[in-house]
Amino acid sequence: MIKKICLAICFITLSASLHAQDYLLHVGKMIDVEKLKVLENRTIRVSGNKIVSIEKGYSKAIGTETIVDLTNKTVMPGLMDVHVHLSGEVNKASYSERFFMSNTDAALRSTVFAKQTLDAGFTTVRDLGDLAPGVVVSLRKAIDKGYIQGPRIFAAGKSIATTGGHADPTNGVRPDMMLDPGPKQGVINGPIEAIKAVRQRYKEGSDVIKLTVTGGVLSLAKSGSNPQFTQEELDAVVKAAKDYDFVVAVHAHGAEGMKRAVLAGVDSVEHGTYMDDEVMRLMKKKGTYYVPTITAGKWVAEKAAIEGYYPAIVQPKAAAIGPVIQSTFGKAYKKGVKIAFGTDAAVFPHGLNGREFKYMEEAGMPAIETIQSATLNTAKLLRIDDELGSIKAGYLADLVAVDGDPTKDLKLMEQVSFVMKDGVIYKQ
Repeated sequence: MIKKICLAICFITLSASLHAQDYLLHVGKMIDVEKLKVLENRTIRVSGNKIVSIEKGYSKAIGTETIVDLTNKTVMPGLMDVHVHLSGEVNKASYSERFFMSNTDAALRSTVFAKQTLDAGFTTVRDLGDLAPGVVVSLRKAIDKGYIQGPRIFAAGKSIATTGGHADPTNGVRPDMMLDPGPKQGVINGPIEAIKAVRQRYKEGSDVIKLTVTGGVLSLAKSGSNPQFTQEELDAVVKAAKDYDFVVAVHAHGAEGMKRAVLAGVDSVEHGTYMDDEVMRLMKKKGTYYVPTITAGKWVAEKAAIEGYYPAIVQPKAAAIGPVIQSTFGKAYKKGVKIAFGTDAAVFPHGLNGREFKYMEEAGMPAIETIQSATLNTAKLLRIDDELGSIKAGYLADLVAVDGDPTKDLKLMEQVSFVMKDGVIYKQ
């Protein structure tokens, strides 16, 4: 009987803690990502899921407000990673596990990845491609309804590829299993099928569109950088995507594929390994964002040196492409290309997303700008900068904190100690 009462009390306490309340956050330091300044001794007043005000000094609680002592921490807007894959995680077994795991298995596992991501301080993510059909859209719904804990998700659903392209789900399997996937499975050939694939993603509940416009590292195909969409196909995808108000992201390693995609009007280029000066000029002209995913590049380069970690067709691509991304990012930043934070989490273990900040700084981006890239810039890319990405009155209460000052030590971004999403404290 006592055990049942204790369990009931614990459940009630947990349930109460996961509802938005009225808080007074006493903050030692606060990062203004718009002005690129660190402010000291501030009070952030939160009511429900909104920020009510930011006040100088440490204000007194009013009514039912609960004071949260963050005086020894630096607070910033909730972080955003605009390139993750929550439905899976690459390892030595991942190329075969899809033959043994059901979508239900993948869905249940994805809840763990979602919680790890939220605990790492990432309150919003853009998931750029289901590794198990339909899982991430369902994961997004479950999080939105409060069934499980995780970040706010903008889901692409199934990535769109061409036959044999990087996101063709039948690459590498035996001939009798290859069949001929089409737009419903995210594989297109020609403008008409490109349009149909976009509409299919809309029908399935996607928020964004993801294209694999060049070869890739981890797919079971020979090239890691060749162009895989014609200009006509890309033009058709982007035109259809704009009809449905989709943001369009493109996986790309080779320069020719990037050039075609930027000319078509996509919103962001992911990875960008062999980006050249012409592509950088085009991206600046078009206002296209670059999402570098340096962490994934470093991870695959490291694992490529381990014999047997990747299939034989993957290993040379990982060894060649992985080490290049960080230097490409450094050049693009110095050229003035717009940068949005993204890691390609799933290529490496979920929850390690914070490593990207230090890698960006190593390539020449000042620490505070790396934080801006994961807050204000990502919010602009996702078109949600009117409610997220900054600490402002009227904005949603997505706030994270670290011990110490991350503008002086970016390794602190790997140790987020406080997480609030939508006015609810998930980690303290």
